[in-house]
Amino acid sequence: MAGSDAVVLAEVVRSQVETHARFGGVVPELAGRRHIESIDLVVQEALALAGVGVRDLSAIAVTGGPGLIGALLVGVSYGKALAYSLNIPLIPVNHLEGHLSASWLGPTRVTQPFVALIASGGHTNLYHVKAWGESVLMGRTLDDAAGEAFDKAARMLGLDYPGGPAIDRLAREGDPRKAPFPRPYPTCDDLNFSFSGIKTALLYYLRDCEAAGRSWHVPDVAAGFQQAVVEVLVEKTLAAARLAGVRDVVVTGGVAANSQLRTRFEARGKEEGCAVHIPPFRYCTDNGAMIAVAGARLFQGGRVATLEFEPRADWAIGG
Repeated sequence: MAGSDAVVLAEVVRSQVETHARFGGVVPELAGRRHIESIDLVVQEALALAGVGVRDLSAIAVTGGPGLIGALLVGVSYGKALAYSLNIPLIPVNHLEGHLSASWLGPTRVTQPFVALIASGGHTNLYHVKAWGESVLMGRTLDDAAGEAFDKAARMLGLDYPGGPAIDRLAREGDPRKAPFPRPYPTCDDLNFSFSGIKTALLYYLRDCEAAGRSWHVPDVAAGFQQAVVEVLVEKTLAAARLAGVRDVVVTGGVAANSQLRTRFEARGKEEGCAVHIPPFRYCTDNGAMIAVAGARLFQGGRVATLEFEPRADWAIGG
């Protein structure tokens, strides 16, 4: 990063998808081990691509939580060691604040206040961001996260992990009208989400088809499932914007890479008179650039930590 303009000098992402795909989800112990194997290589590669020496760094930003504690321990321990050896500040970043900060990496700069949807494999939260560091939780999932629902649906349909991209690809070839599903927790009077029910609806749909000796067209089922999830995410987010009285909406997290979600947000945003800001695909899923942006903002505000900081598996924004 360079200053407050959030210029990405280099970005390196080391994916673990292949490691976890055969298990149908992330295995915490394996995730921690892969972090240990990769973290120094990733840092050195990023510095080389940026043309920056380690002693040119002003501070170290590191994800402090929420997340899998084993993986967090690896990152925080490495960050502490680097900060200590260079005698520079350590800046723990809330992972969710990182996703919010990814909006700075898009084509348009977002100003506060705005409403933000963070939708990923682990979180589906709606925030009213009144100012950086002042966010109010307006709604959240009461059970499965949206990304988790996609993963479980994909497993039922015999698709690869992660499920979101697999369902997105197949849905483009399907007709959602041929496999309609109920909208989970549809009322916008309540801004919370619930995705376990639609997962059960899919299970019953497949079971009933088998019992009746009927086959199903996987692209149609994928399209119907995806449309139901997407519509609820879009409508509740726009309802939150109306309630908060704002015209700017940020959509981020891994599910924000879904093509139908992006298209529907763009269309409905125009109808509602809202400016919808979605980061480029590569900044929707977990990445170091969004943590660097958030860290730079905290650094400028003097928000640094001592080496006593410990990672937090559960860390609410503002907590």
